[in-house]
Formats: sequence, structure tokens, C-alpha cells
Amino acid sequence: MTPRVSVIIVTWNGRELLERFLPSVLATDYPDLEVVVADNASSDGTAEWLGAEHPEVVVARHPDNWLFARGNNAALEDATGSLVCFLNNDVEVPPNWLRPLVAALEDDAVAAVQPKLLQVDDRSRFEYAGAAGGFLDALAVPFTRGRIFEALEVDRGQYDDARDVFWATGAAMLVRRDAFEDAGGFDESFGMHQEEIDLCWRLWRAGWRVRVEPASEVYHLGGASLPAGNPRKTYYNVRNSLVMVAKNLPPTHAARIFRGRRVLDGVAWARARAMGNALEADAIRRGRRDAAVMISALEVDLEGSAVVLPSYRGRIVEDAMLRGRRHFSDLPTSRFRPLGL
Repeated sequence: MTPRVSVIIVTWNGRELLERFLPSVLATDYPDLEVVVADNASSDGTAEWLGAEHPEVVVARHPDNWLFARGNNAALEDATGSLVCFLNNDVEVPPNWLRPLVAALEDDAVAAVQPKLLQVDDRSRFEYAGAAGGFLDALAVPFTRGRIFEALEVDRGQYDDARDVFWATGAAMLVRRDAFEDAGGFDESFGMHQEEIDLCWRLWRAGWRVRVEPASEVYHLGGASLPAGNPRKTYYNVRNSLVMVAKNLPPTHAARIFRGRRVLDGVAWARARAMGNALEADAIRRGRRDAAVMISALEVDLEGSAVVLPSYRGRIVEDAMLRGRRHFSDLPTSRFRPLGL
């Protein structure tokens, strides 16, 4: 029996993006597809346009801009699928994109899977948000197959193997609804950025696996919510990554990461100041400050769940900046620990 898939697309004043990208989603070749657009109180006529032009789309109208995490969680109430695909509003998909992802979840041990993400305007090159599957380094800094920091590789088929990954991108992620709900969904305190990494970490801790299936590929514009270099993006990434560590690791493990991150974030702050980027420096400072407040209020119970450490024992900043390892394939395989451990 073909499982029903609900595609949830969160948008805020993104009507132009929906006009460009939604038709490809609606043209998906899959027999039991439901599309839900979660409208975060847009003022650009998004909901009205959808009602007039695409009445087949379910519109979840939120009373405020609930950002990515809460916007997606709340839209589940309007979704009926046993599988849920969280898809950004700036993603174009080919007709056959969904079937390989659904097939990956035929493995009862797999909770979530992502496609390969390429740039919408240069489909020979990986896209920043998820590329071909994500990992975390020893300081909980994320990177992906196909993208380390700003180095975006050309797709030559080098990462076309379907495999387990530490995290799947929230730009295009298919997940079992029951696993998502049992894990608590996206952490709404995150707002946006790294909430999908936190979710995947919790799925691994609960005994699930997370995959990438490059037989499915989609095309992502990227930067539609917050472009690279935006201080607000820096703030969320700094804050949420630290909170994520505190949520998912025992205190002794987390403390080691926090010590390393204090140095790393301090260097990033000093670099921003030296380059005259006061807003960036302030975003790092505020991100660390607010993370400390959020961590102090956490009530974390790790009893009974597995200790799952970051997947790469090395430090990706040192690898990229000091050793010139700008491609995932340049990283020593001996530094990767088995996933789920």
C-alpha cells in the first residue's frame, strides 16, 4: 500500500517564491500526495492567492510569524499523511523526486531521509543547506558532503551513494510522522536554524537512523529566509548549536565541547571586530549570552537514551582553514566514528 505523503511548506511573505516553485511540487509523480502550505501571517496575499489559484492546496493559516520550527509543527494538525516532507518554499522538484525517498523509509529502522540538494541556477553544483547529507564535528559545527563552509563542490557523482548521515536538511526532509511526533517535533525555542540537526540527533538517540538518498535530487535557491552573512542568521546558529549540545549530551561530554566552542567563538568574534563587522561580532556575543540563559532553564532527562556523539572526531575549522581540506572527500575517514555511537 502506498503511504500518503503530506508535503508541508512554511512561508512568510513568500508569494513570489510560491508562484515560482509550488507548481513543480504539485506536478510530483506520486499517487497519494497532499500539499500543505503553512502561512505565517503573510501580508502579501499568499493565502488569498493560494485559494484562488491552487484550491487543491491545504492552507494552514497561522496568526503570527511562527518561523520554521513552530510553523511546521503547527501545520501537522492540517496534514493527514503518515509520512511528512518538510520542504522549503524555494525548492524546485522534478516529477520523480519523492518515490526514492519513500522507498528509503521502507526500511523500518529509518526515520528520516533527505534528497541530494543542488543549486537551482547551477545544477552542476551542490547547494549550501544540505548538499548530500550532514555531519557534526567534535565541536558540534555542522558540515555536509559537498559543502564545507563556503566551498560548494561540483557534483560529479562523488556522493551518489545512499548512506546514513548524522543529520538531514530541513530544506527537504521526509520523515515518519510517528517518529517525528514521538521525538517531540522541532524544538520551537530554536525558531529557525539547526532545528533539524537537533531533531535528527534526538532520532539517533531514540534508536532510529537518518539517511540521504541521492537517487532523489531537488534544486534549492537558498537564502530566502536569511541570506548568508546576515547577523540574525549568525545569532541563531551560535545560540541554537550550543543549546543543542546541552540537550543531547551528558554534562561531562557537553562541557568539553563548550570549552572548545568558547575559544572558537572567541576567535570568530575577534575576527569580525578586526574586519569592522560590528553587527556580526555582536550577533556572536548575543548568541552565546542567550544560549547560556536557555541552557540554564533546560530540564533535560537523558535517562534511558543512547549517548550519540558528534560523528566527526576532527575540527572542521582547523581542517578547512589550516589544512586546506575543503572537500568532504579530503577528510580522513579514520576521524569518523560509526553513526549512532
